[in-house]
Amino acid sequence: MINLKEIIHSFTVEKQQEFISFLEKKNKRTDTKNIQLIKLLIANELSSKEICHQLYKADNKIAFHALRKRLFQSIIDFTANTNLKEENSIDMQLIKYIISARTFLLKGQYNIGYKILEKAEIIAKEHQLFTILNEIYHTKIQYSYTISSIETDQFIIDFKENQQHLLLEEELNIAYAKIRKALQEVNHKHKIIDIKSMIESVLEAHQIKISNSLSFKSLYQLIQITNISTAQNFEYWHIESFLLEIYQLIQNHKSKDKQLFYHIEILYVIANTLFRNKKFDASIDYLELMHVHMKKNKGKYFKEYEAKYTLLLALNHNYKGNPQKAITLLEPFIDKKNIDLVSQLDIHLSLIVFYFQQNELKKAQKIGSKFYHTDKYYIEKAGIDWTIKKNIIDILLNIDLNNIDILESRLLSFKRSYYNHLKEIQQDKVITFLKLIELFYKNPEMITSKKFEEHVENSFDWIGKEKEDIFMMSFFAWLKAKMTKQDVYLATLDFMKI
Repeated sequence: MINLKEIIHSFTVEKQQEFISFLEKKNKRTDTKNIQLIKLLIANELSSKEICHQLYKADNKIAFHALRKRLFQSIIDFTANTNLKEENSIDMQLIKYIISARTFLLKGQYNIGYKILEKAEIIAKEHQLFTILNEIYHTKIQYSYTISSIETDQFIIDFKENQQHLLLEEELNIAYAKIRKALQEVNHKHKIIDIKSMIESVLEAHQIKISNSLSFKSLYQLIQITNISTAQNFEYWHIESFLLEIYQLIQNHKSKDKQLFYHIEILYVIANTLFRNKKFDASIDYLELMHVHMKKNKGKYFKEYEAKYTLLLALNHNYKGNPQKAITLLEPFIDKKNIDLVSQLDIHLSLIVFYFQQNELKKAQKIGSKFYHTDKYYIEKAGIDWTIKKNIIDILLNIDLNNIDILESRLLSFKRSYYNHLKEIQQDKVITFLKLIELFYKNPEMITSKKFEEHVENSFDWIGKEKEDIFMMSFFAWLKAKMTKQDVYLATLDFMKI
């Protein structure tokens, strides 16, 4: 069954009101219950069964199902109409040009038909719309016999050149889809895949070379592919220079002003990579640039990116030494509606860490109480890496809250659920860390001993602060603070110094 509530709550408040206005104009009868249903779904206070009783004063499942079906169709119509107005105006304009041109060509009005096609070609080239250009050249070649002055050979050259662009874009799209699918299997099915090898083989097999002749979308997908391959093993240090080189191509790209969505996405990926590499000032610089682009085109994508932007900005400030600013940035999002679930989960988890580092344990515990679903649910929604972090933070928080009675079961559950996965992705440091935590909580008096310090030093194969994952370093900083009797946050900042 289609989850209408989830769809409606993915709309902004403004979009919800626009949809209600759309229904009001569409309704021909006064007794239609679709608006009443929408308002009940927005309120989010009743179950489906309770909503059915509210609408029909009885358990009228047949009528309720029919109403839901009609409402879903209205959502499709509303979404399509909105996107045709906002998102695909250029595409739709060009499709209209092609249809009109073909109509004139069929009627024998060849000069008019070709003039329309020429106009469409200029716009399609400007926006690098290779699929539409394919249709334009196809039509030009098809009717090239009708005008003696037309150079058919030039059309064929243009057509074949465009086919190469289109083929490259499609090949990159296939690679992108395969890698996203592979990452999903890593995150949600505990499946381990050598993503880097897969990327290398795909790019090599299709002779894909990186240059500014690639479309903006293709450059964006290359950045996403690279970012995804890195995320599996947290090797963000490995891709930073590559991303910045790609962005230099993008800055000089003739289509950059026409691709606002992709531009914002690329800036976010770069800012996130710089943050993960502990280059906080540089990351904030790119976030400021991202914010500028978010406000462009009347803030078309502002709300869509507001939560992600704010979270990354807060993370930078927290690890830069401005924890209160970080907390102030995120607290308004605690109960904020109409943000996507993954962003909401990320914000809640980050706030727990911020409170935890400031020894505001009760506040951290209160936010943690919002995570009442099973791990299976969180793996499906946010991925296995997020769920592992949630569990580690929960274990550390319970140690500091002195909830020793539940730690044994939490650690045992974590071992059963995640140790094999951590070994497979070569994150043995996490397993070692948890073993030290277990040793500590069972023998707290030994934490400050020289023997324990030597044991910790010999337990890890450090690869240097520049390359270590920032979030894992935060966990180790907690252990260091216990060993040195230092403030957790100060230990964290000290650990981050490169």
